[in-house]
Amino acid sequence: MLRPLKILFVTSEVRPLIKTGGLADVSSSLPAALRDLGLDCRILVPGYPAVLEHCGTLTLVATLPTTLLGPARLLAGHMPDTHTPVYVLDAPQAYQRAGGPYLNTDGKDHADNAQRFALLSQVAAQLCGPDNALNWQPDCLHVNDWQTGLAPAYLHFAGHPVPSLITIHNLAFQGVYEAALLSILGLPSESFAVHGLEYYGDLSFLKAGLFYSDWITTVSPRYALEIQNEALGMGMQGLLQQRNHHLTGILNGIDTADWNPGSDLHLTHNFTYRATAGKRRCKAALQAELGLAQSADAPLFGVVSRLTHQKGLDWVLQIAQGILTQGGQIAILGTGEPLLEAGFRQLANQHPKQVAAFIGYDEGLSHRIEAGADLFLMPSRFEPCGLNQMYSQRYGTLPVVRDTGGLADSVSDGVDGFSFTGETAHALWLTVERALAAYHDRPLWRRLQQTAMRKDSSWEKSAREYAALYAQLIAQSQH
Repeated sequence: MLRPLKILFVTSEVRPLIKTGGLADVSSSLPAALRDLGLDCRILVPGYPAVLEHCGTLTLVATLPTTLLGPARLLAGHMPDTHTPVYVLDAPQAYQRAGGPYLNTDGKDHADNAQRFALLSQVAAQLCGPDNALNWQPDCLHVNDWQTGLAPAYLHFAGHPVPSLITIHNLAFQGVYEAALLSILGLPSESFAVHGLEYYGDLSFLKAGLFYSDWITTVSPRYALEIQNEALGMGMQGLLQQRNHHLTGILNGIDTADWNPGSDLHLTHNFTYRATAGKRRCKAALQAELGLAQSADAPLFGVVSRLTHQKGLDWVLQIAQGILTQGGQIAILGTGEPLLEAGFRQLANQHPKQVAAFIGYDEGLSHRIEAGADLFLMPSRFEPCGLNQMYSQRYGTLPVVRDTGGLADSVSDGVDGFSFTGETAHALWLTVERALAAYHDRPLWRRLQQTAMRKDSSWEKSAREYAALYAQLIAQSQH
């Protein structure tokens, strides 16, 4: 019997231990799905206070010699929800501090982020060596985004034969730091080159990952194509074009146990595509919770998002009056740019029975908006994958999206949602008008809901694609 492939999955955040965005969801769901397929996938994550607090019983497995930010220990445990094995990098000087994983309490980057995430990358590479501190050596290293981008470089210069793969979750975040840090980070001068991690005179953690890894994946097929062009290549398009034969787009899945309208504990009523009466009750309960007018007929639009320019939410503000004039309601949950936060607060203050804006984050409320809304607005200017459009479909809440990235790969216009191609508020409005017309055609609306709710957006297909890719890389490394 063949032994299972051993995969070390390295991430800077993982739900439910620590989360700032979609990376945390993927970092929980994908390793669990890989283990369901029989792979021995284990997670490595920094030991932030929240991770140490929520990870349950942890066992010391190694004391690590480190030149970056003092002593470090490696602790072993299991994820609280999926029981996936997890290694926690306990380095108090690096991770035991107030604020979030990347930002301090003032909302600014931690001054030593380069060293903090270089340490994570260094340890990941060390664990791929034959003399690592574990009774376990991975066959393949899977790293994610810039925070772990140096790991393939460390692996390369250590001469370990373990293949590496980096997943780009958002190319806009690149981990760019001054070149003077190179020697502090323990990388040779030869790495600071165009064919290396040099990036317009600075060094880029992400570029290191893109250059030194054996394979690159993105979180949707469309995004893999888009980032090879100047508009969305964020300065990396030349390198990505050169490496396009080692670049694959694999659409993210969603956690179908956590996001299941039939069993969701955050909801007042559960429902399925066969029995949707509970969805109508969820809408009434959401209207009551948010202080909106009780109306079963008013089309209710949901927004759960970072409030940023990237997400196209300035367009939502521009068309909001049109939605309200048509008798619609809007429920917003999120935080982000001050101007957008202020805009949505003002809209809610002016129309308290039609608009509710919760500036902050609340996991339970995000589920109740997905369940109670009729339509979900997600008009992103670019979107590597996106998850909320798939949550929405599963809950019978039809998404209105821009035709980009993972939104294009997961939403079919007029089939299981609505999409548009322009980059204007007017293009969004024309699509909202089509969506409203469909909403008022009850037989059509029911068909669209049924199609959306019956889609399989689970991780199984994507996990099989990753498993095949790992096997390919491991086989190539052995020849």
